[in-house]
Parts: sequence; structure tokens; C-alpha cells
Amino acid sequence: MATLAAPGAAAPAAAMPERQPTDWTTPAMQKRIAARYAKERNFRRLGAGALVVAASFLAFLLFTIVRDGWTGFLRTEARIEVQFDATTLGVDPAAAAGPNGQVMLARADWQALLLQAAQQLGPASDQLSDAAWMQLRDAVMADPALLGHKASLWVPVRSSIDLLAKGKFDLSAPADSRGVSDREVADWRWLEGQGRLRTGFNGAFLGNADSTEPELAGIGGAALGSLLTLLVTIAIAFPLGVLSAVWLEEFAPKGRVADIIELSINNLAAVPSIIFGLLGLAFFLNFAGMPRSAPLVGGITLALMIMPVIVIAARVAIKSVPPSIRDAALGIGASPIQVVFHHVLPLALPGIMTGTIIGVARALGETAPLLLIGMRAFVTDVPQGFTAPATVLPMQVFLWSDDVQRGFVEKTSAAIIVLLVVLIAMNSLAIYLRNRFERRW
Repeated sequence: MATLAAPGAAAPAAAMPERQPTDWTTPAMQKRIAARYAKERNFRRLGAGALVVAASFLAFLLFTIVRDGWTGFLRTEARIEVQFDATTLGVDPAAAAGPNGQVMLARADWQALLLQAAQQLGPASDQLSDAAWMQLRDAVMADPALLGHKASLWVPVRSSIDLLAKGKFDLSAPADSRGVSDREVADWRWLEGQGRLRTGFNGAFLGNADSTEPELAGIGGAALGSLLTLLVTIAIAFPLGVLSAVWLEEFAPKGRVADIIELSINNLAAVPSIIFGLLGLAFFLNFAGMPRSAPLVGGITLALMIMPVIVIAARVAIKSVPPSIRDAALGIGASPIQVVFHHVLPLALPGIMTGTIIGVARALGETAPLLLIGMRAFVTDVPQGFTAPATVLPMQVFLWSDDVQRGFVEKTSAAIIVLLVVLIAMNSLAIYLRNRFERRW
């Protein structure tokens, strides 16, 4: 007997036809499979091609920098015999050996002595560096007994002779297009023929500060300026960033205020760096009256720039510690502060350090914020403290790249090589710390 459905009840659904198994051997299915595999192969080729293009650009960049910059670590010098005549220098040999001898020697007429000694170079007498007299001064100040005696010294030559000795000019090109005059070429060949030239390691490049003479310019002042600036940056950004992350992750009450703070930190991490330079100019220089071009101001400005990065990295590292660690510590009677500082932070420290190193590496390569606080100044002395005028390595590269003298081309590339080595070392340290101390829960 048929069962009648109740009024208003839904009619029973029609039975679905049973689906037949897919026959993968049919021509249509084989064609679809082949098309799918072809798309996968094309996608892999596209990815590999993109990787090859990116690697090619990187290789070309590195090749160009190394090709143009490795000679920046070399310097050409000329040998001269110098008669350290006290009369020419205008000093008293007896007084030079006294207590004020160093001051007297520093004020002596070394340029006149250099001009006198350069006459032995004949037609190339004017091819010595304008600052070669410093070599003579330093030699006598190191050994005052040289006064009244003759000595053979190696002094730097002009940038054009230095570049000729390094093979930087195409001498087969016309004189008006090769960047060096016929007279300079003749002087270089004369010095080479006399055996008075040598090219060796340029220690002055690593130890000297900036100079108007490319053969004497170095990165020592900029490197120390970068170190002082980064010390201030780390001293401010690391503790403030980590403590902010601890408070936000462990102690901040959940609510609108915490959400606003978190949103602000995320937005600050994406703010262009030059905005922080404007902040440093407006507040630290114009309002607070802090010294311009000082590592102290540069470090504070860069600390504000990288602190959001450190906060985000530290929060991620703290969040990655399992809750069971906290529960176990609380279970044996530890206070919330002890839980954080005795258990959570030590386990999160590798991730915190990795994020900090990456942030500091970003600060090391920045120029835009430092432009606005005056750290692009021409500083010829090594900085003597955190408030002394200084510049940094990226800014030194920027200044040299804008100089019209040919000798600064290789100096620029050499400084870039040093900067890249430091950045690669810092990022390698971050990767090592991550791989060495990372815990998998």
C-alpha cells in the first residue's frame, strides 16, 4: 500500500544516478593530462627563467663593482730621496728634540721641502700628490733624528699617474677621449723607466678619512662613524623594542588600545625612511638643539626607524614559545615576570637576535634619514666621539659618486665592496643564529 505524504511535506529527492569511473585511457582524457603537464612544465621553466634573470643582474652588478673597485685597495707611490734640511723646514734641530718638538715639527714648512725633493724627478716633478708632504712630516715626527740626514721615502703620486699605473686608461684611444693628457702619459712612462714607481696595498684607504685628493681619501672616518652610529642605534632600539614586544605579547590587556598600538607599529614599519629623517631634523636638531652631523643624532634617528621591525620580530619569536612552557613555570610557583624573563625570553632570544641583526643591517645601509640631519658633511678627520661631526659608509659612497674626479670612481666601488662585505657578514650571522639556536616544538 502506497504511503501518502503529509500535506506540506517536501517530496522525496530523486535518486542520483551512480557516477561511472573516469576512463583515463580515452584520447580526450590523455589530451587533458598532457595539457596539464605542459602547463606545469611551462610554469617551472618560467620560474627558473625569472631566477636566471635575477641572478644575471646580480652577477653583473657584483662583477662591475669588483672590476672597478678592487684597484681602490691599491696605491701607487714614487720613490724620492729627501734631505731633511732644518733650514728649509725653518726649525731648530735642538729645539725639535725638546718637549715642544712635535708642535714645532707640525708647523714646519714641509711643502717647501717636498718641492725641493721633487726636483730629482725631472720632468715628472709635479706628479707627486699635493698632500705627499704629510709622508715627510710623519716620518720625521716618528723619528726626529732624521733632521739633517738624507732618507729614501715612498710618497703617493697624483691620481692620474696612479690610474695609469693600474691600467685604467686606454692609451690607444685619442688623447681627448681617454681621460689623461699626453704629458701625464709621458711622465708616467719616465717614472716607470727610472724604476721609481711601485703599486701596493693601500692601507691609507682603510685608515684615512675623506679628502679632496682621491689618492689620499679613505673610509676609516666613515667606518668609525658607522660604528658609533650603530652603537647608539642598538643601545636604544634593542631594549625598547624587546620590552615593548614583551608588554604587548604578555601583559597588555586585550582591547581597543592594544589593537591601536599594534596597528601603529605595523604602519611605522612600512613608513619611508626619509620620514624619520624629517622627524630627526624637526625634533632633535631644531627643537632639542642637538649637534648636527653627530653619530648620536644619527643613531637615535635610525633607532626610531628600526624599532618597529624589532618589535614585530620579537613578538613573533615570543609568540612561537609554546604555552605549555608558561603553564609549567606558573605551575611550580613562578611569578609572571619570572616566567617571561627566566623561560620565555631565553627561548625566544634566537628569533629576537635574528630580527635585530636584520634591522641593524638595514640601518647600516640607510642614507635618506642621515641626509636630513647633516651627515653628508665633508669630514676630513676621524670622529673622536658620539657628538663629533662624522659621516657613515653609505653617505661616503654617495659623496664620492657625485665627485667629478676620475680617481673617485674606483674609491666609490671599493667602498661599496666594503659595505657589501659588512652587510653580507651581518645577514650571514643572522642566518647562523637562526639555524643554530632555532627550536622546533
